[in-house]
Formats: sequence, structure tokens, C-alpha cells
Amino acid sequence: MKVVHVAAAVIRGADGRVLIAKRADDQHQGGLWEFPGGKVEAGETVETALARELNEELGIQPTRARPLIQVRHDYPDKRVLLDVWEVSAFSGEPYGAEGQPLAWVSPRQLSDYEFPAANRPLVAAARLPEHYLITPEDLDGPELLRGVRAALASGICLIQLRAPSMFDAQYRDLAVDIQGLCAGKAQLMLKGPLEWLGDFPAAGWHLTATQLRKYAAMGRPLPAQRWLAASCHDAEELALAAQMDVDFVTLSPVQATQTHPDAQALGWDLTRELLQNVNRPVYLLGGVGPDDLSRARQVGAQGVAGIRAFWPSSATLA
Repeated sequence: MKVVHVAAAVIRGADGRVLIAKRADDQHQGGLWEFPGGKVEAGETVETALARELNEELGIQPTRARPLIQVRHDYPDKRVLLDVWEVSAFSGEPYGAEGQPLAWVSPRQLSDYEFPAANRPLVAAARLPEHYLITPEDLDGPELLRGVRAALASGICLIQLRAPSMFDAQYRDLAVDIQGLCAGKAQLMLKGPLEWLGDFPAAGWHLTATQLRKYAAMGRPLPAQRWLAASCHDAEELALAAQMDVDFVTLSPVQATQTHPDAQALGWDLTRELLQNVNRPVYLLGGVGPDDLSRARQVGAQGVAGIRAFWPSSATLA
């Protein structure tokens, strides 16, 4: 079956909203919304194809763009490789040059629109930030609350509450408090038994690798409207994450870490190789921090996750 190579753009306005377009009824997947773009012609680079398509469809020229995610999807009648770039600056004023309706929507609103099935990972990538904060171990409740407040003030908008040394009751009480702090500011991801899912409807869930191996065959335990993530460390766990239809994953450890000194680091080359077959956003974790964001993107990641690298300093918390 022939593979159709498509260049698509997540176009962000100065206010952070994303531009989407509605497909004509007589097109493949007609009537659904999409990210603008089109086929990469023979001999074209993805950048050249993207610039041509955006000019033809919207009357704009991208002036700042970077790779965001690649997605491979098999329809009954065709295979598609979606090469998605984030366009953060452009010249011209977008309009539906082919008569297509356009809409500027907030990242949060993207889930309210119906996209082709292949676009679901694109929607996730467009909604997710570049940094994923994981809370440190061995802090008490008040310390964690102070740290989360400071992190929110600094612009962090994706937070995992990880407190493995806490008793279940302590963790659940703390989760309620932090969920309140995050409301309207950040997406909170919790960890714990799946039996807790119904008790925290506003929170997403981050599965451990052990949970992933145990429950993957049972399918996704959450509706599409709630974030589901998983911790992965190798190709097998990445495949299980796909089987469970999680929205995004962390992949670790990329480099040696203080917290897991005995864990075998993947290294950047193997990380790049693993990400070539992952049709969902990936945060790299383990020995990486904000300074590694550019390299993480170069190997195909959504961004970087971290504990110490993102947790507010003691001076900030004072």
C-alpha cells in the first residue's frame, strides 16, 4: 500500500490559539476539522511543501517553524505519514483561500472538534506543553504545596504528583489540595490504583510501567476527554502504551541520573531510534533538563520531563 506523505502545521497565534480548518465534504474524511497542510510532492523537503501548502490554502508564509511530531496511520484505503510542524510566526493574514472555514481555538478547545482518526496524536501534541514537572520524593504536604504554587507561578502547566513514600490517605488528601491549585492553570496527573480514577474526575492519570504491563491488554481505562500517560523504558513498554491508547508517555532514563544510578541509560542515539515508531507525544526523562529541550526535539520528542530540573529552588520557596 502506498504511503502518502503529508506536511501539516500547528499554527499558533500570538495569543496562543491554534488555527484549524474544515475539510470540504467531498474530500477524504470530509466535514472533519484538520491542521492545514497537504501532500509533500516528489523532490520537495517537508519545509518547502509546508510553505507552499500554507501559501496556497491560507495566503501566509511561515517565518518560524520547527518539527513537532510524526504520526503514521493506516486507513482502510491508504497509509499516511503526517509530518507535523509547529508554526509560531508567519507573514500575512490567514484566510480560507480555497473557501474552507477556519477557526482560531485555544489548545484546550481542540478536543471539542472532530478530527480524522490520524489527527488524535496531533491534537495531543498541540495541547501539551514542552515541560512536564514531576514532584520530588520525600517532601511533606506543605512543602509540596509551596513548590506547586511556585511552579504554577513560573508558568509550569503540566504536573505529575509523585509521592511514593506517602500513605494512600495522605496522597489522596494532598491530591485534592493540589487539584484545587491547578484548576484553570495546569493539568494535574496523578499516580495510584486505577480504583481511584472516579474520585478525581478533573485529573489525568500517569501509569507506572508495572501498571502498563498489567493492564495494557484491557485497553484504555479512561474516556478520551481525560489525559492518560505511562512511564516507558524500552520498545516493549512503548508498544504496550500504544496498545493501551495512552495520550503521551515518558521515556527514561535518557542519561545517567542521581535518583537511579544503576539504571542503564538509553543514550541519545537509541532514544532517537525508539521515537521513530511512537505515534504519540513523548517526554524524555532522566538526566535531562530545560537546556536539553532543543536536542530532545531534534530526536522527535514533545519535550522534557524532570524533577530537580523543574522544581522551584529553595530560594524561590523561601
